Parts: sequence; C-alpha cells; structure tokens
Amino acid sequence: MTSSYLVPVAQLLREIPSSMEVAFEAPFDEQHEFIPRPRGESDVPLDAAVSVALRLEAFSGGLRAKGVVGAPWQAECRRCSKLVEGYNEIAVNERFVDNPPPDDEEAYPIDGDFIDLAHLVHDAVFLELPLAPLCREDCQGLCSECGIDKNEANCDCRPSMDPRWATLDALRLLDVSSERSDEE
Repeated sequence: MTSSYLVPVAQLLREIPSSMEVAFEAPFDEQHEFIPRPRGESDVPLDAAVSVALRLEAFSGGLRAKGVVGAPWQAECRRCSKLVEGYNEIAVNERFVDNPPPDDEEAYPIDGDFIDLAHLVHDAVFLELPLAPLCREDCQGLCSECGIDKNEANCDCRPSMDPRWATLDALRLLDVSSERSDEE
C-alpha cells in the first residue's frame, strides 16, 4: 500500500539549492496506527483528513520542510462535558536528512528518493491538540450538587462546605464581625 504522505525528492536533492511546493489532503490515520484517546482527552476524529501545504528546500545534506499543516480536533469541554470541535493550522519548519544520528531527535529521515511526511504531520498535530478546551470562554460548567448545566438553566444549590476549610471560614467570619464592632 502506498502512502499519500510519500513525496519523491530525488530530483530536488540533485539540484542544490532548489525547492518545490507540496500541497495535498490525506486521511490523518491512513495506516490505522492510532487508537482513539480516552474520553476527556483531545483527539483527531478517526475519519479526519489533514491538509498539508509545504515548501521543500534542498540544502547540502538534506531538505527543509516549511509550511502549514491543518487538522480538525474534538474534545469534551473541561467544564460542562459538551463536545467541542475545532481546527488547528500549525506552522511547521522541520529538517529531513540522510541517516540522522540517533541523538538528533529533531530530524526526520530521507528514505532513498522519498520522504514520508506522515511522522511530521502526526507530530505537529498531536503537539497542538488543546489540553483543556472550553466550549466557550464564559462556560459556567455543571453544578457540583445537582449536575445541571449552568449554561442552560439556573439552580438554587449552594456549594457544600469542604470540612478541610471550615476553620478558615470561621476565621473569616470572626474577622468580618470584629471589623464591624471596631467601626461602632
């Protein structure tokens, strides 16, 4: 099976300096190598397509890939648990080299006359997934007592008192009452 992410670069590597434009859309998980992330974590939808628009520039010993990778994502709102969807456009600027040394973790390999952009795309997309997305900036979340979505309805619940803070709350109440008696 051939990959949509394989790009022939033999001609480019023979003519230094030279460059070429690469633009395509491909399934994010074309090889079906990723398992869905657990509920509550951001992920790329299984059937998602990514867009890749790169300029490949040849230099002595390798290539530089500069451009933009775009991919959709989905997650749960960290406050109300509603589905949140978004789209990231990620700027990339990476190197491809022949036989990268093991200690060079920032270079991708050139494999014969081809480069495989799949690893670059996957790395860029996964690193830009939001850690704690919100459905909207002013999301009120769920009531900790009754579970109602505060964005859609109001409740009369009062937050329960955490016994670990009860002593501090008592001190705060004493402080407020002593200020009043000083003013009188």
